[in-house]
Amino acid sequence: MSTRVEKLAFLNDRLARRRGFLEAVLQSIQEGVLVVSAEGAVVYANRTAETMLGFESEHARGRPVERFLPDVDWAALARNGGGAWDGVSSLELEVLRPQRRILSVTAFPLAAGDAAAEEPGAVAILRDVTREREDAREALASQNARDMRMWAAQLAHEIGNPLNAISLNLQLMDRSVAGLPEGPDREDLAESLRISRDEVSRLDGLLRNSLNALRGGAPNLVPCDVLAVLQRALGTLRADIQEHGVSVDVAAPARLPPIPGDAEQLQQVFFNLVKNAVQAMGEGGRLAIALSADDRDLTVAFRDTGSGIAPEDFRRLFEPFHTTKSGGHGIGLAVVKRIVDAHGGRIDVSSKPGEGTCFRLVFPLATRRARRLPPPPAAR
Repeated sequence: MSTRVEKLAFLNDRLARRRGFLEAVLQSIQEGVLVVSAEGAVVYANRTAETMLGFESEHARGRPVERFLPDVDWAALARNGGGAWDGVSSLELEVLRPQRRILSVTAFPLAAGDAAAEEPGAVAILRDVTREREDAREALASQNARDMRMWAAQLAHEIGNPLNAISLNLQLMDRSVAGLPEGPDREDLAESLRISRDEVSRLDGLLRNSLNALRGGAPNLVPCDVLAVLQRALGTLRADIQEHGVSVDVAAPARLPPIPGDAEQLQQVFFNLVKNAVQAMGEGGRLAIALSADDRDLTVAFRDTGSGIAPEDFRRLFEPFHTTKSGGHGIGLAVVKRIVDAHGGRIDVSSKPGEGTCFRLVFPLATRRARRLPPPPAAR
């Protein structure tokens, strides 16, 4: 009897050692390992899986795995009656807690009676591919930037030459008008020519600024009056705004501090945002532009009553050549983002489909003043 007991003790000890060895292996690998029961409950998770999904195995054990890893048909995997690699499910998930990660998930069934499983269930192998996807996104952004520069060079050639020809012909017409006799007709023609020259000059400036932004030219940062720049941008779009019946309200304090900015590039930012808002609203919309400043930053908010931005378009909002507008090129917001970034600012966007969108630009001030704090509450 004692020999039999000793043998059982030896086998139990050997089994415990093997189990400890397997546990050590599972806890040391960089991939997450998650075991799920036939009912879809968490059975086991190694330390890497705990870190990726933000739970402790003891607290998660027995809870529905859908809480941590949705979009996997765990029940179908557990019901699979074939070998362990029949019905493999592979997908990528974005996990937002405890931190944003992109996980590659490979799940496969464990059939009851297999050496690897005492009862039906499934195993998921989790791999963090966040860095890989970010590298791929940066490579795509770099390729898009090269494409934009090529497009910019072609645009300069295709538009610049006709603009020069128009400008020369306007000069010739100006000389002809100067030779006409004095009178209302001459004054009307001279005024029309002046407007035409101004518009050609404006188009040339917009083209130059757009090309500089696309090529990634560094801004010339000098103390800049943001309200004055905004008013110039609105002036260039006055005809477009009136044609669409859009009302524009600008709210600003009596005094705004300057920011270190490039007036031409900032005018391009405001031009693009206002034009996008007008196009999004159609007829009779309202665009409210609010400027404000504190001790650190100056903020310009553009709030429209347009169609809003669909949730699926938010992630690609500033991506070059991505557009939801018929006939659009998808470079306007890419230019806005690059210029704002070059000025050390940031862009916050909020939108609700059918109700409108708000673009909020935040720029650092040229000088940041110390702020006086309110006195602490009196002791009771």
